[in-house]
Amino acid sequence: MSGSGTGRRNVRDVLHEIIFEANTPAGKWFDVLLILSILTSVTVVMADSVGTIRVGRGRFLLGAEWFFTVLFSIEYVLRLISVRSPLRYATSFYGVVDFIAIVPTYLSLIFPATKYFVVLRILRILRVFRVLKLIQYLKEANLLMRALSASRRKITVFLFTVLTLVTIFGSLMYVIEGEVNGFTSIPKSVYWAIVTMTTVGYGDLSPQTALGQALASLIMILGYSIIAVPTGIVTVQISQAMAKGASTQACSNCGREGHDPDAAFCKFCGERL
Repeated sequence: MSGSGTGRRNVRDVLHEIIFEANTPAGKWFDVLLILSILTSVTVVMADSVGTIRVGRGRFLLGAEWFFTVLFSIEYVLRLISVRSPLRYATSFYGVVDFIAIVPTYLSLIFPATKYFVVLRILRILRVFRVLKLIQYLKEANLLMRALSASRRKITVFLFTVLTLVTIFGSLMYVIEGEVNGFTSIPKSVYWAIVTMTTVGYGDLSPQTALGQALASLIMILGYSIIAVPTGIVTVQISQAMAKGASTQACSNCGREGHDPDAAFCKFCGERL
């Protein structure tokens, strides 16, 4: 019985090394083939959306899409088998992306239009960072994610402040300009205030009165100053996070990455690395 258990553990460890680690020949080849399959699959879906191609090659494209879906489904199951805590991996970022990559095709059996959502599997190309050893870029991506997470409360307060301002300015513009100048409702006026404050300026609405133009000028100037606020918030968090490094080693228990270079245990599940 113990020999059988050891055999199962060995198989799982081998699968983990091939599927999750890109620093071995087998792991690198697996990731390269996976990325080529993802690109080919997305190309198939995009080609299927072209009417002239679908008429002539519809059956072939359908067969190819199901082939890749089954292939990715098997790969997803193997990923769950190769980690000690399948649920932790399934709820991680890459686990969710892997799941989203295969669900639309199965849903298309009930809702045909959902099959085109499989283009979302292009997100799996993020694994190319590991394959090409672009560790510095992956570290920067992780750093940015940590900075955004750390500043989420400040950004939330900032967004509520902006929402309050555009509501006030939109209401004022509705009162000043009125329906005769195209500001037919407060929601439409708030839309104009959002477009103006974010400096997009579609030009489909514009104030005609002197007072309305003065208010619009104030909103435009305010918009430029507001843009700098979230930039400053995130920059501070990035500078604080830059002192912390991160490796791309995948945990054998939950499959997650982003650990400190000198970490001995996974910071997500506590498993020894």
